[in-house]
Amino acid sequence: MALEHLPGDGGLDDRVPFLARLENEDGTALRALGRELSFAPRDTLIHQHEPSSHILLILRGWTKVTASAANGYEALLALRGPGDIIGESAGLTGRPRAATVTALEPVLAVAVELERFREFLGRCPAVMFQLLALTSDRSRAGDRRRLEFASLSVRERLAVLLLDLARTHGRRTEEGMEIAVALSKQELAGAVSASREMVQRQLKEFRERGIVSTGRRALVIVRPDVLRRIARSQPPPAGF
Repeated sequence: MALEHLPGDGGLDDRVPFLARLENEDGTALRALGRELSFAPRDTLIHQHEPSSHILLILRGWTKVTASAANGYEALLALRGPGDIIGESAGLTGRPRAATVTALEPVLAVAVELERFREFLGRCPAVMFQLLALTSDRSRAGDRRRLEFASLSVRERLAVLLLDLARTHGRRTEEGMEIAVALSKQELAGAVSASREMVQRQLKEFRERGIVSTGRRALVIVRPDVLRRIARSQPPPAGF
C-alpha cells in the first residue's frame, strides 16, 4: 500500500510522518534504541486506558487509531502508517493511553522504551523540536477538521471522507477506486461524527445511485465526480 500525503497549508503538516521529518542519522539512531515487533491484521498494538511503557515507530503497514466513549460509541481518529510515531503523547505526559491502535494489515514496528526515548530527546533537541511540531500539526489538523465539518451535513461529511480515503488509500480496480483499508460502518460513522444507522442509510443511497459499491469490509468508489459535487468542493478532512 503506497504511502501518500496530501498537501497541507504550507510546509510540513500532520500527514508527513515523524521519521520523514528527521535527519537520516537521527532516524537511524532512534530506531536502533528499540526492538522490532510484528503484528498481524487485527492485532492490537496499543490499548486505550493502559499504562504507557513505550512508543512505537511504524516501519511497514497501516493501522487505525480509535477511541471508545463510556456509552460504547467508537470514533475513528486517524490512520497511521509507515514512518509514523504512535503512543508518544501518553508516553511524554505519563498518562494512560488515550486511544487504541489496531493493525489493518501486517505491520512491522519498532518499540522504544519510554526512558530511552526521553533520554534520546534530551540529547537530540532537533528531534524534540520535530516531535513538538508534529504534535502541533496534528492538533491544528484536528481543529481544522472540526471547523470544516461543522458546516456540513452527514451526507456531505461522508462524501468528503470517502474522497479523502480514496486519495490517500485508494487502489484502482476495473470497477473503480477501492479503499484499501478495511473500515467498518461504525468506524466510518465515528470519523464523521454520526450514528452507524445514519451512515448505513447514506451508504445505501450512494450504492443505489451507483456512486459506490460495497461488500464485506470492502468499499469501491465508482463515481468520484458525484461525490465531489455532494462534498461541495470542500477541502478534505485532516488527520487521515
